Amino acid sequence: MKILVSAVTAACLATGVASAAQASTRPVSSPQVRAADAAAMPAAPYLYLGWGNPQKPADVMKAAGNKWFTLAFVLSDGGCNPKWDGSRPLTGGSDQSAINSIRAAGGDVIPSFGGWSGNKLGEKCTSASALAGAYQKVIDAYKLKAIDIDIEDTEFHSSAARQRVVGALKIVKSKNPGITTYITMGTDQGGPDAAGVDLIKKGAAAGLANDGWVLMPFDFGGGSTNMATLTKQAEEGLKGRLKSAYGYSDDEAYRHMGISSMNGKTDDSGETVRLSDFQTLLSYAQQHHLARFTFWAVNRDRQCSGGGAGDTCSGISQQAYDFTKVIAQYRR
Repeated sequence: MKILVSAVTAACLATGVASAAQASTRPVSSPQVRAADAAAMPAAPYLYLGWGNPQKPADVMKAAGNKWFTLAFVLSDGGCNPKWDGSRPLTGGSDQSAINSIRAAGGDVIPSFGGWSGNKLGEKCTSASALAGAYQKVIDAYKLKAIDIDIEDTEFHSSAARQRVVGALKIVKSKNPGITTYITMGTDQGGPDAAGVDLIKKGAAAGLANDGWVLMPFDFGGGSTNMATLTKQAEEGLKGRLKSAYGYSDDEAYRHMGISSMNGKTDDSGETVRLSDFQTLLSYAQQHHLARFTFWAVNRDRQCSGGGAGDTCSGISQQAYDFTKVIAQYRR
């Protein structure tokens, strides 16, 4: 997410210790519980634990009604090894403590790899198999049901990195039956740009059965009153690209699409995503059974004490968790 530009390197706030065994020990759930998990999975708003004065996840769940979070970001530690923000350990620190608290409250998590800033595993790992191994370390650490690849900036604009991501996810799919994978990327108003189209084509050519191709329809020259309309326009462009690459029907394409919006004022001057936009998009997502409906970020889902906007607030008039409450309603 582009809001990361100024914050990643200042975000090493590892505090608290939890047992690694506490995260890896998962009770066997009933089919009914697993079905409920799958239904809640698409409604997993982003929460960044490294900066932006993050709220306590269990408090958010209680107030907003969501069960899942997409936790940002897993990055390279300088090589082909995953760490939170590229610096904090996968287990035994503050991030694991947060995950434990979410699971204790009946929820779960989707770690997100990438983001706008920092060292990207898709670039630092030199082969698809090595990249898959880095993803697998995180999957194994937390017994994950889903992962998100938020491919941006230099990783997104490298043809070699795009190919490695596709190849790595195909390996992950083969080694982890049933795991859900999302690829999240920026977009133009008419749908994916040239890099995004190439990524989709690479996925189709490789036979990657990706569960959700997710657009970030913001920071793309939108306005203050029409972001829901522009988002749907971008999504319809994505639908056409998926139909062309994968041979999907309209319904199949929709079920492999997703929206990852932003709340309030975005990084583009004059661009604002309103609560009414989210409500419109909720109806669109439900109508078409989209694979994912999420947003950046819970950290910003509150009103600023002064003017402007930033990492910790939306820049618009709102109640705490207004946007998360809309996201929490989504079921496929």
